[in-house]
Amino acid sequence: MNLPLKLTDRKRQAVVDAAIAEFRTSGFEATSMDKIAATAGVSKRTVYNHFPSKDELFAQILHQLWNSTAALMETPYVAGLPLRQQLMEILGKKMAMLQDAYFLDLARVAIAETIHSPARAHEMVARLSAKEEAVTQWLRAAQADGKLRDADPALASQMLQGQLKTFAFWPQVTLNQPPLDAATQQKVLDATVDMFLAYYGRDSGREPAPAN
Repeated sequence: MNLPLKLTDRKRQAVVDAAIAEFRTSGFEATSMDKIAATAGVSKRTVYNHFPSKDELFAQILHQLWNSTAALMETPYVAGLPLRQQLMEILGKKMAMLQDAYFLDLARVAIAETIHSPARAHEMVARLSAKEEAVTQWLRAAQADGKLRDADPALASQMLQGQLKTFAFWPQVTLNQPPLDAATQQKVLDATVDMFLAYYGRDSGREPAPAN
């Protein structure tokens, strides 16, 4: 059971939410701590008590973005279970994350700011890639179990997750398209998993690509 947040925690989250809203509307550089305080409904001193600078506020937004991917770390490979069943569970979690309105707001703010700061972009990509390593580890385990063809697991992971993001992340983040409805989400999941297994599955009938 989730306990109610303390007043100080509620104020801290209100500041983060206000920063997300203001960064989205005006951009990082044009947003002042005064404006964030006004939007959050707290004093400027309260903002600075929690976050000494805008950079630290932005770092908190990134931190929450990284933490949103933690559920993917909770799905280890299980020998004996059908690959399709396991992949549907993994990608189902990722789909839920990618279509979550709060996650999309975090991602929009992070991506918009990193366009103006290559150093931040490099850090963001590196840290998100580290989180997505969980899927790569799952694929390695499936290969070791003889269920997937020998191939670069990092590339396979990028192709698997990239297919999902093509429909269920980038249109929402870059074009402000609405989240997919449940039926479309299921279609995307089914097609993504079936296409992946058709190429990488041991029983697909496809010869493995030669190693470079």
